[in-house]
Amino acid sequence: QVQLVESGGGLVQPGGSLRLSCAASGSTSTIYRMGWYRQGPGKQRELVATITIGGSTNYADSVKGRFTISGDSAKNTVYLQMNKLKPEDTAVYYCNAVKLGRDLWGQGTQVTVSS
Repeated sequence: QVQLVESGGGLVQPGGSLRLSCAASGSTSTIYRMGWYRQGPGKQRELVATITIGGSTNYADSVKGRFTISGDSAKNTVYLQMNKLKPEDTAVYYCNAVKLGRDLWGQGTQVTVSS
């Protein structure tokens, strides 16, 4: 089994920054890709950014140029640096890992962008 634990959410003003972390533990050796998804109020869960074990990244158009995903393989941790935050970035952010074709999820962390 794999456990995903997120941290780093909170309240930030528009234009501010936050960094989310997701630490994977357990049977992590066959994880192919990790990433972040989010679900805003009344919205469906959507992709934010992903990174493969080879370092290839993918971003939603809405966050390109503002968010950066990175990983530390030694710590089995993936990060999401979020800059120039907007109120529409308000959501619960979920860490995701793809292992042997299966999606695994963390418990989520709330990000609120408000003045």
